[in-house]
Amino acid sequence: MSPDLMERVEQVIEARQLFGRGERILVGVSGGLDSMVLLEVLSELASKHDWTLAVAHLNHSLRGRSSDADERLVRRTAERLGCQCVVERAEVRKFGRKAGLSLEMAARRLRHEFLARSARKLGIKVVALAHHADDQVELFLLRLLRGASSEGLAGMDWKVASPVDKGLGLVRPLLEVRKSELEGFAQQEGVKFRKDATNESQEILRNRVRHELVPLLNGYQPALGKVIMRQMEILGAEGDFIDEVAGNWLRKKDGLFGNLAVAVQRRVIYRQLLELGVAGDFELVEKLRLRASRPVTVSKDMVVTRDEAGVVKTRQIERMGFNSGQIEINLSRENEIIWDGVRVYWAFESMGKKFEVPQAEAGREFLDLEKVGKQVILRHWRAGDRFWPIGMRGAVKLQDFFTNQKVLKEKRRKLILATTLDGEIFWVEGLRLGERFKLDKGTECRLKWSWDRL
Repeated sequence: MSPDLMERVEQVIEARQLFGRGERILVGVSGGLDSMVLLEVLSELASKHDWTLAVAHLNHSLRGRSSDADERLVRRTAERLGCQCVVERAEVRKFGRKAGLSLEMAARRLRHEFLARSARKLGIKVVALAHHADDQVELFLLRLLRGASSEGLAGMDWKVASPVDKGLGLVRPLLEVRKSELEGFAQQEGVKFRKDATNESQEILRNRVRHELVPLLNGYQPALGKVIMRQMEILGAEGDFIDEVAGNWLRKKDGLFGNLAVAVQRRVIYRQLLELGVAGDFELVEKLRLRASRPVTVSKDMVVTRDEAGVVKTRQIERMGFNSGQIEINLSRENEIIWDGVRVYWAFESMGKKFEVPQAEAGREFLDLEKVGKQVILRHWRAGDRFWPIGMRGAVKLQDFFTNQKVLKEKRRKLILATTLDGEIFWVEGLRLGERFKLDKGTECRLKWSWDRL
């Protein structure tokens, strides 16, 4: 075995305490160069550290006979090394279409679920993965293009919890090893591996980064890998510090949220979103950070808010159907009614000889009684409703009017509106009157229309 690579990997494992003595390790092996080299290295070190290795291989069924050949190679190698081998098949393409995921993301999810399932079956608490330094560089560039935070740009950690099983550790012993070193090791030691044609596919963004962007950037900075790895180390350390400060503040609430540094405010919000199971992208975090108490819709069923104290909460949106209830009122017989939580009261007033429009007040409007009529209907918004708001050139869909007025969706069906007996809307609670019912010089009697919510 090549002493240089072996010693480096062993030193990293010991320095970072990736595996303990006597550890049972499940090695994720695809049959490609990276994972086959990892398996050989760990197998060579196993007797010295009293490790017991098992192998897990997921046949993605993406390349027909080539995928089957990958599986056969992994099985033979595991048998030669005396390792228990767990193999499963997955229809990645079919799963991706059904779940609405890219091929890469579908494969990643199924792979993690398979590894967690296999580890539980074997009673193993740690999985070794073959990510290496070149993977880190590609990941940095991918996340940079997607606008990731410092936490994301810090890249993969040496040891983290599985995204599908927090009790399972994922360990990456090769993160400081370059791809060229793995190739040299495989050639020198005769490690057999399979080449995956999908790694050349230009449909996958990671492949375009690997084959186009990285070589281009290397032309500007020959030490690209070293520079990016150093930058990731810096961002990771700074991100850990910000995370620690945010965590301390969340535990103690020592000081006002508004007095925290911007970076800490963002992390405080981001951490709370994670705990609530909400994906915290930059836009969402900023909306919450800059606007206290303003709800932000994150899905068709949920809104999230941040209060003045910095506490983030979610609220389910009540899915309401259209309310078909209504009540008919004779304005001459009554002067007040309470309906669905709203008190509406009215009076008739003579206009006199001089035309003037009374000053507007909250909860009060004036309309032309003759145009409205003395029999009206109170009801809620219904599908297809159209309304001609005062000051506009013509009728619009009430739904569009609500949107323009920034009326929250969960509030729209609770508002009360009033129509003539013919069904024409002349008033929408808290918004505007109908254009056709406003006072003018021909108005003889005005309707004083008032309301308040109980």
